[in-house]
Amino acid sequence: MQDLGEDRGAAPREKILNAPFLPALIAASMPVLYFFQERLPDQGLSMAFRAADLEQGRFSGLFTSMLLHGSWPHVAMNAVAALAFGAPVARLLGRGLAPLAFIALYICSGAVAALGYGLCHPGSLDPLVGASGAVFGLIGAATRLMGGGGRVLPLFHPAVLRASAAWMAVNLVAGLIGLAPGAEGARIAWEAHAFGFLFGILTVGPLGAWFGARPDLPQTRV
Repeated sequence: MQDLGEDRGAAPREKILNAPFLPALIAASMPVLYFFQERLPDQGLSMAFRAADLEQGRFSGLFTSMLLHGSWPHVAMNAVAALAFGAPVARLLGRGLAPLAFIALYICSGAVAALGYGLCHPGSLDPLVGASGAVFGLIGAATRLMGGGGRVLPLFHPAVLRASAAWMAVNLVAGLIGLAPGAEGARIAWEAHAFGFLFGILTVGPLGAWFGARPDLPQTRV
């Protein structure tokens, strides 16, 4: 007869859902926030970022705009990307105040993305919404982790440069031609994506050195 009890010598089973908590939380929050956004009298546009706000000393939109989205496909695309690219970054940051560092990376990437967009379009009244800039910060950070074996690759590593060029090419094409899901009739802020990506790819070096889960592995700051 076969013993159906647990084999004590067997390796522990992998969890089916093993995504880190913070990227999963961010991804799950996007459809929830959009559900409530659709029910606001102004569809949340009062919390959008406008480049003209910078000239008038209003900076709250740099942060509140990443809580908004333009459509359900926009929500789905950002949620999937946040989970996919946030997971390796969250796994890298596993020491000390790592959860706060991850949240700071995400929020600051979004704020820098909106600020960069505003500097590229001074005085514009067009509303900017979406977490894409923050998500591109995670994409930039994850770009330096691919093939790194648990460490951050140097900024000018050939693999990092190739991946960065590919991301920026896709971003530029999507922005100029409008290929993103749910972007019909809306302008894609590819400049914001680029600024978010740049912030993430530059910041992950110091974050990996300070909060890396594997202190035995050398991490690059640049």
